[in-house]
Amino acid sequence: MKSEFKIGGVVVKKGESCKIDIPVAKLYDGTDVSISVEVIRGKKDGPVLFISAAIHGDEINGTEIVCRILKSKSLKKMKGTLIAVPVVNIFGFNMLSRYLPDRRDLNRSFPGSPKGSLASRLAHIFMKEIVKKSTHGIDLHTGAIHRTNIAQIRACMTDTETKGLAFDFGVPVVLNSDLRDGSLREAARRRNIPMLLFEGGEALRFDEQIIQIGVHGCLSVMRSIGMLPRKKNPVRREVFVSWGTQWLRAPASGLIRTFKDAGSYVKEGDLLGVVTDHFGDIKGEIIAPFEGIIIGQLKLPLVNGGDALYHIASFHNTKKVQKSIEQIEDIY
Repeated sequence: MKSEFKIGGVVVKKGESCKIDIPVAKLYDGTDVSISVEVIRGKKDGPVLFISAAIHGDEINGTEIVCRILKSKSLKKMKGTLIAVPVVNIFGFNMLSRYLPDRRDLNRSFPGSPKGSLASRLAHIFMKEIVKKSTHGIDLHTGAIHRTNIAQIRACMTDTETKGLAFDFGVPVVLNSDLRDGSLREAARRRNIPMLLFEGGEALRFDEQIIQIGVHGCLSVMRSIGMLPRKKNPVRREVFVSWGTQWLRAPASGLIRTFKDAGSYVKEGDLLGVVTDHFGDIKGEIIAPFEGIIIGQLKLPLVNGGDALYHIASFHNTKKVQKSIEQIEDIY
């Protein structure tokens, strides 16, 4: 680790912390728009970890997770460098929107270009100033608007180091997730930077349980890579990897009446819900096609035919997964 560390033209020395505004664009009236970053450097060498939130501007749970990590007393004993980015998509954040003003998805715009679209330029700056200076990364997400996810890690589980980080995060559900073109995970992988994506909760909502799980998981990763001292008697929770998931979609338009919630165990043939018209007459049923855990769910009762309703993940030992989910929910 270099004695001097520069982000946005600002030098941060060992043992120092600094809030930095990285200019990214201007509004129509010429007002500057910046990504705000806090850099904390330990007195001793160690990894460089970025923790980012709100790449999708309405996914604000992660913003609160970053805030709480920055207030953690554990950081007083930190080695290496933490780059905390509470809000990446500052445009979407201020508009309560997932997207940028041009309706582009920032997480499909990496690694970006200095001469591309607004999304591409923002992605380029984030890669140049944050990702390329890091050795590890954690990106924090929630479900989309009107959709909730249970706490889960998405990672490329064929990569040994990433797999280890996913287990160290400590949530029961880990999805082996393919790398999407233009995603931050794919761009980080191309630079051989192991990175996790944490999902939990719903857009535009704070979920206290998910926030606590996210804070604990990020600090656990920091311990595992040597940034924080390891606990003397750490509690190792069992982690389960799903190699296959499926969204179940509405068979008709109408109102969804749900019989199972996110986090529930389901077996093949279970009735998860029914779609009715506005008189209550049933127009279609949602049946579980296999044994699994509901990891995501639509929360809006009004549906169009084809809308994604339930996200189900399959596991080798589903009952054990359910028990582990219940245990972690009891803790938080």
